[in-house]
Amino acid sequence: MANGQWYPPEWPDRIRALADGTLTPVTPRRAATVLLLGDTAAGPVVHMLRRRASMAFAGGAYAYPGGGVDPRDDDLHVRWAGPTRAWWADRLGVDESGAQAIVCAAVRETYEEAGVLLAGPDAGSVVGDTTGDDWEADRAALVARELSFAEFLDRRGLVLRSDLLGAWTRWITPEFEARRYDTWFFVAALPEGQRTRNASTEADRTVWIRPEEAAAGYDKGELLMMPPTIATLRQLLPYGTAAEALAAAPERDMTPVLARARLVDGEIVLSWPGHDEFTKHVPTTGAATAPRTGGGAA
Repeated sequence: MANGQWYPPEWPDRIRALADGTLTPVTPRRAATVLLLGDTAAGPVVHMLRRRASMAFAGGAYAYPGGGVDPRDDDLHVRWAGPTRAWWADRLGVDESGAQAIVCAAVRETYEEAGVLLAGPDAGSVVGDTTGDDWEADRAALVARELSFAEFLDRRGLVLRSDLLGAWTRWITPEFEARRYDTWFFVAALPEGQRTRNASTEADRTVWIRPEEAAAGYDKGELLMMPPTIATLRQLLPYGTAAEALAAAPERDMTPVLARARLVDGEIVLSWPGHDEFTKHVPTTGAATAPRTGGGAA
């Protein structure tokens, strides 16, 4: 392995099936994930979790807290603070209901998987320690979908702090993948008084790591990651603090990144626009062997 890019072994067959018209793409599910940032003397660090090796998808790969939108995240009664839903709709490229659902998913999933809650009693405050038994009971109820996020906020007398999030990028799972997600990536700073913990049943390890350290581990083949993960880590490298990254978020391009596959000289060339390092060359015939990496845009 030249680096730590996680590559599903079934992709070559599925790419060929898409190319010859025997595979119908599934509709991607809306999702959100959060790059939770903290500051150290050595620079900013990001919270990452390692997916259990037993997971059917991306087992052993490092990722950020996140997951799919709960249909109830569209609930119009969600307590809200920060930029309006109309502002978020324009920023995320969706309607107002969809914007609320995506932002809610980002906040809810961060709480479900990392125990960090981007909410407060009012628009100018944020909750502190969220590790007590009563908090854990509510978190477990959210995970089990026994409690909607709107109900959780109402019960706690809290408002969602949308101003603590910065929309960073958007990636859509390739058309040939069986599990497809339209994922909005956000950045956020760890609120004062809160701390992360491994609250996810899908992860066997969590770390706070400097983006450059994680990227170096990927480049050496020591840390497995999917393309969006390593791409966003590299995008964090120019920033010296969490606040700098958050300040840069409003100017980030949110045009979706979607892999494309095309036939070139007897090979299927798989590429992610704007991310040449992920280009792959897949044989159009024969066994589904590991693809080779190719430089340059495809």
